[in-house]
Amino acid sequence: MNIKKIHHVAIIASDYQKSKQFYAEVLGLEIIRENYRSERDSYKLDLKLGDSEIELFSFPEPSKRPTQPEAVGLRHLCFYVDNFDETIQELNQKGIETEPVRVDEYTGGRFTFFRDPDDLPLELHE
Repeated sequence: MNIKKIHHVAIIASDYQKSKQFYAEVLGLEIIRENYRSERDSYKLDLKLGDSEIELFSFPEPSKRPTQPEAVGLRHLCFYVDNFDETIQELNQKGIETEPVRVDEYTGGRFTFFRDPDDLPLELHE
């Protein structure tokens, strides 16, 4: 097997415009392309995240699923940042609440969680 990296992570938003603003403007991810797929009444927004991408989708009446970090399925999406404290401060200034900072007991790295507009758990890691 020759798996090298994660190509993309796909997220389905309940409010496409709100999530687009969050990921592009609040988190500052670069928009690569945006397409409306009329046959599916769905938007697909590709956002650059380092050498990977986040695909943000909209669908009419998407089903709900558990989003807590301990729910079965994808646990959370984690972002590595160069300046951990500054990033937390920027998020807080933009009205994004972050959890208290924790320390990974195995690596010693600091991390915290915050939520996207659909309450999906997102992590920052130094």
